[in-house]
Amino acid sequence: MDTSLLPEWQRLQVLRAEADYASVKKDVRVAYALWCVVGIFGGHRFYLGDTTRSIIMCFTLGGLGIWTLLDVFFVARRVRTVNRTRRAAVMSRLGIIDGAFPV
Repeated sequence: MDTSLLPEWQRLQVLRAEADYASVKKDVRVAYALWCVVGIFGGHRFYLGDTTRSIIMCFTLGGLGIWTLLDVFFVARRVRTVNRTRRAAVMSRLGIIDGAFPV
């Protein structure tokens, strides 16, 4: 977001929002690393906040490994979705209309 044309108080508010978002943003590399190490137990899903699915994966050993193998194709998209949702929550909490992610 270009903040050069905003008044100082709005620029600071946007910078605060960006800092808040950066503190809750999830990383695709971390999600894939967790998938490699503890994917069979749903560790990557816990990281992304999918607690119910994580518990189910834990008790079924990743759907006998099938669910875990299929997740390799869906982890990056899930990270993008989680990040988009978290960014929208931060921006709306601070009353900022964000054009980076159109609805």
